[in-house]
Amino acid sequence: MRVDLFDFVLPQDRIALRPVDPRDSARMLVVPAGSAPLQDRSLLDLPGYLRAGDALVVNDTRVIHARLTGYRTRGESRARIDATLIERLSPNEWRALARPAKKLALDERVCFGSSSTSDACLLGRLDARVSAKGENGEVVFAFDLSGAVLDEAIEARGAMPLPPYIAGKRAADARDEADYQTVFAHEAGAVAAPTAGLHFTPRLLSGVEAAGVTLQRVTLHVGAGTFLPVKADDTDAHEMHTEQFSIPESTAAALNETRAKGGRIVCVGTTALRCLESAADESGRIAAGSGATDIFITPGYRFRVADLLLTNFHLPRSTLFMLVSAFSGLERMKQVYAHAIKSGYRFYSYGDACLLFRD
Repeated sequence: MRVDLFDFVLPQDRIALRPVDPRDSARMLVVPAGSAPLQDRSLLDLPGYLRAGDALVVNDTRVIHARLTGYRTRGESRARIDATLIERLSPNEWRALARPAKKLALDERVCFGSSSTSDACLLGRLDARVSAKGENGEVVFAFDLSGAVLDEAIEARGAMPLPPYIAGKRAADARDEADYQTVFAHEAGAVAAPTAGLHFTPRLLSGVEAAGVTLQRVTLHVGAGTFLPVKADDTDAHEMHTEQFSIPESTAAALNETRAKGGRIVCVGTTALRCLESAADESGRIAAGSGATDIFITPGYRFRVADLLLTNFHLPRSTLFMLVSAFSGLERMKQVYAHAIKSGYRFYSYGDACLLFRD
């Protein structure tokens, strides 16, 4: 399909720079299947749209401190390097976006430590070698540390990686440490939050439980590719980013039983949906296990598992807007986004949500 079909104009003042407080007071635009009228609601109204026997599927990935600042030293010359980790390749290697990447050469070393003294690199031992360079600022860092020790050092030296449309307007601060992490966060590995999950609070979860809905967890480590617009002119030419996922045996069994009994699968976020759709066979049966997925969902895709989708409002020309257009119909989603813009809904990671019923 032509990528320009998924374009739209969003006023800059619709981009949320902070979440609402409390989280569950965010607005929720309910989008019934077909042409039924849209409904302006709140996240606290979500339990009223669920039924006893449904399953709510959440992503329990935890955002790591993927934004690093370091220095490259070459003789008397010293250059600051800002890097955002985007994909783990091995126990000690990460693919990253580096700025300015032109300052780095193959096999050069970067010290992601304090800039105050030359000995600072030894404190925490977060040194890396540039083992590969790609296009658009991509590099591969081979760290001296590996595994859990490297994870600890990244958490100590790094910072919370805000999305570019927020980071370009303000600096990350202490509030983001809590704001950009869901209540489900447990498995470390994401470089971006599964943002639909940011709306949930113990109060909202109590309402979900009271509605007779089970809570099921999967893991998909969100990559930075989630923010990237599709640059190709046609969706067939787009190369989808790869993300690691895992589905426990207990979750797969519970969801398969939910479907067998006539319950609905309600995905909290596109990441939970992509995880389940990647693990389901043609009949919709979900297999437990771990792996990598580069599933690219565009209009015409036949959904195997997801019945409802709670998701935030996405970037124009993005794979996520294509996904929701596949779920509820492209013309329907253009109508939804026009209504949301006109009605003052807040967009993107810290914004409001919509509840989509599958078309």
